[in-house]
Amino acid sequence: MKSVSFRNKTWDVAADLHLPEGFDEGGKYPAIIVAHPISSCKEQTAAIYAAKLADLGYVCLAFDASTQGASGGPGRYLEDPATRVEDFRCAVDYLVAQDFVDADRIGVLGICGGGGYAVNAAMTERRFKAVATVVGANYGRISREGDLSPDAAIKALEGICAQRTAEARGAEPAITSYIPRSQEELEATGIKDVDVVEAVDYYTTQRGRQPGSPNRLNVVSTQAGFGFDAFHLADQLLTQPLQIIVGGGQAGAFGSYRDGFELFDKARSARKNILVVPGATHYDLYDQPEPVGKAMAQLKTFFAENL
Repeated sequence: MKSVSFRNKTWDVAADLHLPEGFDEGGKYPAIIVAHPISSCKEQTAAIYAAKLADLGYVCLAFDASTQGASGGPGRYLEDPATRVEDFRCAVDYLVAQDFVDADRIGVLGICGGGGYAVNAAMTERRFKAVATVVGANYGRISREGDLSPDAAIKALEGICAQRTAEARGAEPAITSYIPRSQEELEATGIKDVDVVEAVDYYTTQRGRQPGSPNRLNVVSTQAGFGFDAFHLADQLLTQPLQIIVGGGQAGAFGSYRDGFELFDKARSARKNILVVPGATHYDLYDQPEPVGKAMAQLKTFFAENL
């Protein structure tokens, strides 16, 4: 593995380049960009999938989203869909400039929210020749649903706009967390949803905790997400071969199971497949050996056939 960076507008995006065993800079390799989940970083589940794909002979680029992890950007801890999607295009720019990358054999894999962003990017980034998601989730849908009440999104936006006004008048940026910050905080909320419970287990314990994923979110930055739909125009613009992988276990609030089937039904791709991993929850497909192994078996076949 090699630490690298590439530019998005005026800042550096930090990335890890996972290289096949016996890598030869004089060779030509197919490449896959691997995108981390929302609130995550390149050292977590993205690194697991990138390393396994590198073992199959692919050059894999896992990057920290702009303003997150070790990446720069216009602020910190922003969850801005336009910037997230542009990161993918800039990552492709980096890869096609490397002599050892076959520019006609570049794919993308996105995990959770990174899957939704990957799909959205692929609609206009025609240099992606194959698109895969693992528990891909539509960030815009998650934002709009909120607590599932009819006016949840409107109420949330009113609060965000009030905070934006305060900051325009000199207040400090409001920083919140994506999920409860500890098991104790989770228990205090009374939340029992499987995705939230397992997110806390993954992100706040030794299981997956990393310095680049501090569970911090700029509140005002979430405003744009309410008007974002990761799958908008997939029926017109998403034509690349598509592999969707979801868990068949208990479904949770993040909605990756239904997002997976919505994307499958909507995508224009002539070649598309959806794999349901029996019994696997959303977070099982982040790092648990058996479900990840089943996902990787499918990804091995998919990328071999399409890159």
